[in-house]
Amino acid sequence: MKYCAFLRGVNVKGTSMKMAEVCSVFENAGMGNVISVLASGNIIFNSDKTAEDLEVILEKSMSEYFNYEAFLFIKSKEEIEKILNSNPFEEKKDFHTYVFVGIENIETVLMKEFQELPKMQDERAEVVNGYFYWQLPKGNTLASQFGKILGKKSLKDKFTSRNLNTFEKIFKKCK
Repeated sequence: MKYCAFLRGVNVKGTSMKMAEVCSVFENAGMGNVISVLASGNIIFNSDKTAEDLEVILEKSMSEYFNYEAFLFIKSKEEIEKILNSNPFEEKKDFHTYVFVGIENIETVLMKEFQELPKMQDERAEVVNGYFYWQLPKGNTLASQFGKILGKKSLKDKFTSRNLNTFEKIFKKCK
């Protein structure tokens, strides 16, 4: 089965990794046809194991090799397609749309956080098919009150996010 691992906290706050090394770690852990997409920790690979088993295996391998506490979330090619097809927002030239993947029910936690904070003009969020989608004008991601809570220590091992464009690139490489 074809999967993508979404690594959390890669190449931010001092955690620097070369994607070629990350791919080698995945290969050494038994994954096949390993490739990276962009430098933000998106690794496509094949495996016959379940996503749950893969998370355990790969988090352990990454943690040991890079000497940090690794967090990653595994999605199948079919799940990535579902994420793309479930986007509730129309595409707008001057906006970013982010999708969050993580532990079970993280979308509920994120929506609760989002609803309790003041919003920027044209900032919106929706939950569709178990995924949290967030759209706001370009250049405002870190200025948003919601954007500021995303780095909370209590949430660090619970989710990661990617721009919808990244999901599109990943899906094209999965074919």
